[in-house]
Amino acid sequence: MTSNKIIEKSEVREYFNGTGFERWNKIYSKSDEINTVQKNIRKGHQKTVDDVVSYIKNYPELTKKSYCDAGCGVGSLSIPLLRLGIKELQVSDISSEMIKETKKRINELGLNQGKIKYEVCDLEKLKGLFDVVVCLDVFIHYPQPVAEEMVQHLCDLSKEKLIVSFAPYTPVLAVLKNIGKLFPGPSKTTRAYTLKEKGIINAAKEKGFKVVKKKLNQAPFYFSKLIEFEKI
Repeated sequence: MTSNKIIEKSEVREYFNGTGFERWNKIYSKSDEINTVQKNIRKGHQKTVDDVVSYIKNYPELTKKSYCDAGCGVGSLSIPLLRLGIKELQVSDISSEMIKETKKRINELGLNQGKIKYEVCDLEKLKGLFDVVVCLDVFIHYPQPVAEEMVQHLCDLSKEKLIVSFAPYTPVLAVLKNIGKLFPGPSKTTRAYTLKEKGIINAAKEKGFKVVKKKLNQAPFYFSKLIEFEKI
């Protein structure tokens, strides 16, 4: 791991254990203490989560499969997955505060049934083997080459399906002076990256995965490309 990558990863961890946690915890809750930009991000992210749940609802014997929510945040996806009756779920995030909040929300809702494993872990250090791996809106912290490496790593963890979402590269977004303008808060300190879809797809293809579904979800200030891959 290069020194720049180590520094960048440390910044992400520090941000999401501090001001970032406070900000995103409010966004991904029912709090009214957020601005218009943040409300639109909440709306856009919820669209992405709802789409993933709709995909998984159609999986045969879905409750017998194992799942990994990689980069779980505060449980926006983990909670609806558990509501589907899933019994085996690994929940991971780089932020210990995010993991604590996810566990708290799951326990408060009485959804701590079955086998749930919580892990504070960088994406690249994630281990295990799961039927379905999901990673939503996490790759914004990775430049293109590293994001493609992470896609391949997640493919290695998946026996059947991989579902990812990322901020897509477009000419319109490319001309923005600062990608941070798409996201809330003037004090945001982490870097943000848009990614080329072709690179993400080719990375998964090299690992024997094909595209099943693609969808662009957007709300003002939120742009996310959702792709479902299936192992060939």
